[in-house]
Amino acid sequence: MPAQQLLRACNINLTRDGYGAGENQRLEAPFGDGIDPRVLFSWAGATASWPNRTEPGGSRGLDDYLTRDWGRNIGSEIMGANKFSPHRGPWQNHDWQGWWDDEPPFRTPVFVMTHHLRPSFTLSDTTFHFIDADPATVLARAFEAADGKDVRLGGGPSTIREFLDADLLDTLHVAVSPVDLGAGSRLWESPDELLDRFHMDVVPSPSGVTHHLFWRR
Repeated sequence: MPAQQLLRACNINLTRDGYGAGENQRLEAPFGDGIDPRVLFSWAGATASWPNRTEPGGSRGLDDYLTRDWGRNIGSEIMGANKFSPHRGPWQNHDWQGWWDDEPPFRTPVFVMTHHLRPSFTLSDTTFHFIDADPATVLARAFEAADGKDVRLGGGPSTIREFLDADLLDTLHVAVSPVDLGAGSRLWESPDELLDRFHMDVVPSPSGVTHHLFWRR
């Protein structure tokens, strides 16, 4: 019997008060006001398996394992429009092709949830598709494109919340940094909100983040 495909949210980075992005996201501030992405992502960037690493070295252990897990058995990705682009409203042109230059790290089909459609395009081995549909429909498309592998839910927080509310998410890993934001795009007020549907392990890391690992009951 073929293995069940899963919807997994991996390496989601939050502040201690539950925010993954600040207000006023824009080209000069991809994560909005008040968030320095170098702080949120420093735990992963220090690992040996960080995909953007250009020099030998890096840490091993739990942080490195979870960094590697981001790409394990992933056949496609779903992301919200605000992760793909700082633009709001209808596209003025199609010049914008994401934050990732000519070689995005996804290396799979990516389904961008948006009310403002545009043609699909391919950069290196990643193809971006733009889809205006409910979470269940988007997930069905992503499972088909994944060819038997799992689907990664990439964020941001409001998109993850949509899939949580639709009871579609199978596993979730959140790395919580010891900083507060106070406003912006929030995933939760407390991780305990998910305990009615998920088991949870909480594991502090020497890097300073606390990993929250959820799997469906």
